[in-house]
Amino acid sequence: MVVTLDDTKRNAIAVKLADMKLLQQLLIDNEERFLRECTDGEIADSLRRMLDDDRKNIGILDTIVVQYGIRKDADSTAQDVAQTVRQFMEGNQLTFFEKVFQHELLKHQQVMNGLTIHKAAQKVGADVMAAIGPLNTINFENRAHQEQLKGILEILGVRELTGQDADQGIWSRVQDAIAAISGAVGSAVTQTSDKQDMNIQDVLRMDHNKVNILFTELLQSDNPQKIQEYFGQIFKDLSAHAGAEEEVVYPRVRPFYGEENTQELYNEQARWGPALEQLRTISPSAPEFKDRMRRLWDEIGDHIRQEESTMFAAIRNNMSSQEAEELATQFKAAKGRIQERMGGTRTEARV
Repeated sequence: MVVTLDDTKRNAIAVKLADMKLLQQLLIDNEERFLRECTDGEIADSLRRMLDDDRKNIGILDTIVVQYGIRKDADSTAQDVAQTVRQFMEGNQLTFFEKVFQHELLKHQQVMNGLTIHKAAQKVGADVMAAIGPLNTINFENRAHQEQLKGILEILGVRELTGQDADQGIWSRVQDAIAAISGAVGSAVTQTSDKQDMNIQDVLRMDHNKVNILFTELLQSDNPQKIQEYFGQIFKDLSAHAGAEEEVVYPRVRPFYGEENTQELYNEQARWGPALEQLRTISPSAPEFKDRMRRLWDEIGDHIRQEESTMFAAIRNNMSSQEAEELATQFKAAKGRIQERMGGTRTEARV
């Protein structure tokens, strides 16, 4: 019996996301090593900016994995390839030019991983598209990094072959690629600012959007099997979201959001668990099931509107950008721990 949306296709996307995270860390390690080896000031500056982007992008990948809600290990082949590349980068068999060349190939692989996940998500479900939305930022930046690395490779290659500097025209293309990074990929989670992570409002809003899609899909479906699958994912997502908010968000905002307002949010979420447990006892094909889901969604909708209006405003007025980003990091960590504990939880409604 399929009890959640963790089906074969969704699990395959989860593995590919784990591959991307593995490769992202390898890219970071490479760029840190290149900066230690590079003697060209302009190339070093470009690599430093690229490293800053990649360090932020691994945080975005963490956000996506938590938002997606399915955790898998990287494919064994991807792990073997990463280990082999790491050994080459740490050794002396390759010249600096050859190491950067291999790095550009890894960037290409990362671009294709990201694009493949994006296209697969379009086929699997609207909730998946919502969960991986920030991936577009990483995809655009990695594509810009590719162009930048190609210019760097031309410069290094000419020096290696001739001992002379390449024409300035090559470096101009590198600068164009840098401009593309800094100007062409703006979004809520863009790396064109000093942000180290999404802020807590961004992260909570992503959760709200995803659960809205899941409820909409469930209420529009006439297929009991699909209704059951959507219910299973709603159960897991709401449980992890509520638990993480109660663990880290509400205690943090209570001093400035107010005891009464904060307690209201606690009380509302406390009703969701029993409501979901009762729904598990009802067949998804029964009319009563959807009626109760609509009532629950109405209540959750009111809760979301309160958070996104008054609580978000209180956060903006009382927390610095850095504090809001740190709270987002804490929320994601708490949510990830809850998801891991729930890994084996059965969440089906009765058939």
